[in-house]
Amino acid sequence: MKPPYEITALILDLYGQISEKLGQCRTLGLSKPEAKLRRQNRIKTIHSSLAIEGNSLAIDDVTALLDNNRVIGPVKEIREVKNAITAYEQIGKYSHLSQKDFLVAHRALMDGLIPEAGKYRRKAVGIVKGQVVRHIAPAAEMVPSLMKDLFKYLQTDKDLLIIKSCVFHYEMEFIHPFEDGNGRMGRLWQTRILMAIHPVFEYVPVEETIRKKQVEYYKALEASDSSGKSTVFIEFMLSAINESLGLVLGSTKAIKIDLEKRYEKALDEMEGWFVRKKYMQINKGISGATASRDLKAMVERGLVETEGIGRMKKYRKRTRK
Repeated sequence: MKPPYEITALILDLYGQISEKLGQCRTLGLSKPEAKLRRQNRIKTIHSSLAIEGNSLAIDDVTALLDNNRVIGPVKEIREVKNAITAYEQIGKYSHLSQKDFLVAHRALMDGLIPEAGKYRRKAVGIVKGQVVRHIAPAAEMVPSLMKDLFKYLQTDKDLLIIKSCVFHYEMEFIHPFEDGNGRMGRLWQTRILMAIHPVFEYVPVEETIRKKQVEYYKALEASDSSGKSTVFIEFMLSAINESLGLVLGSTKAIKIDLEKRYEKALDEMEGWFVRKKYMQINKGISGATASRDLKAMVERGLVETEGIGRMKKYRKRTRK
């Protein structure tokens, strides 16, 4: 059966806003943000998804572990971060439609943390908040067939993929197919589904927005549980996606504005041939790597011409004929 939900006016409005932002991504040629921003957003994603689950390591600790540096902290939490780094680094290798890859991803996330990493649970589970049981998951023997049906919905239903990503996230949380790691797995797999819509989603830290709105996140899950429909959760997740995508676009535009200003300044101030060092002197504070990327982009856009190779390479403003 198709999972129950309704398409509301709010869902349609949010879908329109997201589509507009994705259109801006295409206009900007933004399949990936600038390298520094990709790294920052990946760190935010990992830190936030684990913080939602109670991991106490700071964002600086996640950064250090990403750089293979030593961190002092609970062994279990360090393992959680290392596993998440591995899972997100491999995310592009998973097929969003493959149940087999879904289990492989869970194994990467939970390796060394639970005995049943990469396998569906074989016992009953419930979600307890304080002294109150908030959710009793379906019986363990039902999990394989329920997940098979959920993937069939993902593969064959004609609804918009962005809607299906939210429905999959909610239904997976409801089924609670694993002994542990369901929350982080739901967020990881929704990101993977979104990447099938546009590659920029690999570096959109939706998890950070969820962490900042964690109370609303759980309320949306509970409201959908109570109604028997994922409508409220879809609305929440589309809002989080829209907000997160807007932040990435804003950061990217700022970087591109800075880039255009550097181009303009260099071409205005330099006459004749110049070398990379001179470009860095004109644009104080940039690194050699940034200068090299700038100059390469200027050549590709036909703004400058080159002569020589390697360290002897020099540039000058191209004369328009």
